[in-house]
Formats: sequence, structure tokens, C-alpha cells
Amino acid sequence: MASISATLLLFNLISISISLSLSASVIEDLNNLKPPPDFNRTISNNCMRDPALRYCNYISIDLEEIFKSTIVAAHLCNESKNPNCVESFPKIDLRSSPRIAPLYLSFSFFWKYCPLTILSIDLSSNSIQGPFPLEILNCSQIQALDLSHNQLTGDLPIQIFTPLTNLTLLNLSYNHFSESKISDSQFFAKFNFSSFLHSGLLPDHKGFRIKAVVFLIGFPIFIILLVGCWGWLCFCRPDILPSVFRQRHKFTPSMLKAATEGFSERNLVGKSRGVNIYKGFLRDGTEVRIEIYTEKISSEQRRKFVKECKAFVQLSHRNLVRVMGCCNNGGLRAIITEWIDGENIEMWLSESPPWKHRLKVMMGVVDGMCYMQEQWPEIGYDLRTNGVLLSQERGPLISRFKVGEQNGNTKKIYRFGVFLLEMITNRRPQEEFEKGERGFIEWVSMHYPENTHKVIDEGMKKTGTIHEQAIEGIGIALMCTDLLTEHQPSLTQISNILKTFESSLVSSSNNKKSQRER
Repeated sequence: MASISATLLLFNLISISISLSLSASVIEDLNNLKPPPDFNRTISNNCMRDPALRYCNYISIDLEEIFKSTIVAAHLCNESKNPNCVESFPKIDLRSSPRIAPLYLSFSFFWKYCPLTILSIDLSSNSIQGPFPLEILNCSQIQALDLSHNQLTGDLPIQIFTPLTNLTLLNLSYNHFSESKISDSQFFAKFNFSSFLHSGLLPDHKGFRIKAVVFLIGFPIFIILLVGCWGWLCFCRPDILPSVFRQRHKFTPSMLKAATEGFSERNLVGKSRGVNIYKGFLRDGTEVRIEIYTEKISSEQRRKFVKECKAFVQLSHRNLVRVMGCCNNGGLRAIITEWIDGENIEMWLSESPPWKHRLKVMMGVVDGMCYMQEQWPEIGYDLRTNGVLLSQERGPLISRFKVGEQNGNTKKIYRFGVFLLEMITNRRPQEEFEKGERGFIEWVSMHYPENTHKVIDEGMKKTGTIHEQAIEGIGIALMCTDLLTEHQPSLTQISNILKTFESSLVSSSNNKKSQRER
């Protein structure tokens, strides 16, 4: 009777102190409540009458935990609508009670001393989150467990179910457990398939079919897109690819368009018949000069252009602008060279530089021509003063290479002759003479040799060694431009004469210095 009296006392206490709604204040109530003075004797008597009670199996008995467990059991029995909670507590039924179910699950002391009378636990449709609540399995005598329609995740601890020998009804459907080979275990054989529907524990065949369809359709599409993207990068924007995948010296219309901001007028730095010259920046920041050829040519000429471009990129000389590559794609033909900041020879001559500087430039041009004649005789170039640039060290750089029909060595010597006359006279044949170059040459010939002072640049000294060299230079230039006879000098002869000029200037300068010192 002592056990029954203690139980009645506790149940009456619960009904008075705790409302049936079990608000958050219950936790505070549990922490504040203390066991009655004779509670220890009641527990001892109960264990003597029924040693199977769970709290009797613990070596160290926590009276406060057992007391709070009894309180929770009494209230939970009422919440689960058991008919007679004083004498019977066969089930825990908290279906669709998401407000209080998680709270009861948090009472670990209750599950630790779970009443032996409980045979059924139903916590379905409560949106319980997290891993499987292992505390429930302390009620090892249960026969039915329903945790369906929750949000349980992670692995299902199948081995923990082993002590539940009386469990015959299990429902874990509609959760989010990690998929496992539960169908191959004895645990699964104990229950039917409906216990695990949409729980994540079983392979989702419908989902698998959807994944298979998505894979069979999506993977080829992905491959096509990948190949298409890779192809676009290779053929349109290879500069985006790592250097190991790029073809050196190959430029595409898309690369040039990006480098010039869509061939904007702002980047257009020069324009002549059949050629547009742009300033551009490559993706790596390199500043370049882009010559785009607008004239239409035949297929045979295009093949020749490609062949020449392959030779252009191999040119390597201090008096030649470095060719970085070319483009022959999508109807666009272009040659890309390094960008040289500064002026061309035509602009430089307007400043009337001294003869020794002009001589240095002419010697550099001849050195470049000799290299081209020895190494690349098939490649032509333009020696107009507006096409030869000056480096920062004031050295000449031949920058325009021919991409059409190439001229022979005779024509190249002729072009140097015109260039030499422009260097001495500082005149613009195409702008100042009605017949262009032919009129320019006729005008110089008319004044040579008696009236050369009328053609020599006024900014140069017209006496002494410089004047003599200028007159001799005009004679050499006229010989270079004479295409009717066979009196054209060779590049070697021209180079030797210019070196003689240089030595003579040095010698003359040294003599004047010696005279001043005396």
C-alpha cells in the first residue's frame, strides 16, 4: 500500500501543480520540486516488491531523477489519454503534438526509468528533427513504435534495436534517414516494406529512374556544352586558356575585337589604302599594334599570306619590329606586332635632327635589310619614312612587312634609295610632288650635282664633311633608284659606304677637338 499511496500522492501533486498543456514553466517546476521525506523508503519498498523496476537495477539511485521521472510519467500518461493513469500506463500517444513532443523527448531521466507498463509509443507527425532519438529505446519492452512523418536524419542505429525482442510494429516512414542496406538485414525481415516508405532507408526506385533519365539526357547535353565551350575557347578565345593549350602566334577575330574594344574609333591610330592600324591590349596586358588588311584577295593569296605569317613570327633582329602573330580567320586578315611608343622617321625628320643621327638611322635600316636578305629573302617590307619607327634608344625599326606579291632585291634597293633621299632632303614625295616618287626623284636629279644645296635639308650644315657626305649620299640614292641601268649598288656596298661616312665623321670630330685643345 505504501507504493500505491506514494503514486496517488504524486499524481495528485501533478494534477494540482502542472496544467495539462505542459507549458515551458514545467521545466522550472521540475527543477524546483523535491522528493517527499519518505520517498526513499517508498522506492526501497517498491524494489523489494518488484525488483524488475528499472530504477532498481542501478547501483547508485538518484532520488531526484526518479521523482521527476514519476512526475513526467504521470503527466504524460494523462496527455496520452490512458484510461486510468494511477493503475495503468500502456501507451505514449503524442501524435500531431509538435509543441510538446520535443519537450518530452528532452526528458532523458524519464526514458532512463521508462515504466515497464508502456507497450506502445506514437510520436508521429511532430516534425521532430535531428538523429534518431536513442533514449526511446530504453523502453525495451515496447511492442509498437511509430516515428513516421517527422524530419529525422542520419543513420538508423539498427544494432540498437536488438534488445527490443517484443517489438512487432515499427513505422519509420516519411523521414530523411541516410540510405543503407537495411533490406539485406534480419531487422528488415522482421517488418514489412510499409514500415520504411519514403524514409530514405530504402533505395528510391522512382528517384533512381528519374536520376537515370536525367543522367542519360543531361550527361550528353553536358558533354555537348562542354565540347562546345571548349571549341569556342580554342577557335575564338584561345587566350583565355592556359598557355599549354594555346597555339603560339595564333590570333582570332574575337581576340582582336576584345583587344581593340570592338575595333573602336578610339583605338584606330592609322588608316591608309587597304590597311587599318589599331592599338590594342591583349588579355595579359601586352600592348600591340594590329594591322588589318581590308582588301579582298584570292584563296591562293590567302595561302601565301599564311605561309608568310609563319615566317614573320620568326624574324628576330634589333632593327625589326617583333611580329607577335597573325590572323587569317572569318574573312579577317591581320598582322600583330609589338607596340612601339614614340614617333616614326617622318615625324622625327620634322625636328631637323643632326646628320650623325640620320646616319645612325640609315645604318640601322641597312643592317635590318641585310638580315632580311640573308635570312628571309622572300619577305618584303616597306621603307617609307612613315613606316619605319624609332625605338626608345633612337634606333630604327622596320615595322611594315609585305603580305602581297613580294618584290625582288632590285625593288628593295630602289625603296632604300627613296628612303635615303627623304632622309637627306626632309621632303614628302607623295604630298609635295605631283608625280609622287617619280617627280621627287626627277626634282633631285635636276639639281644634282651642281645645285644640291637646293635639295639638302635646310636644317643640316651645308659645308665641310657633312655637306660632302650628303652630296655623296644623294649620288648613291640616285643610283639605287635607277631601274634602267645595272648601276644599282648592293646592300653590302651601301653598308660599307655608310660605315666610311661614320668613320670620317668621327675622324673629323677628333681633329676639331685636337685643334681646340691646341
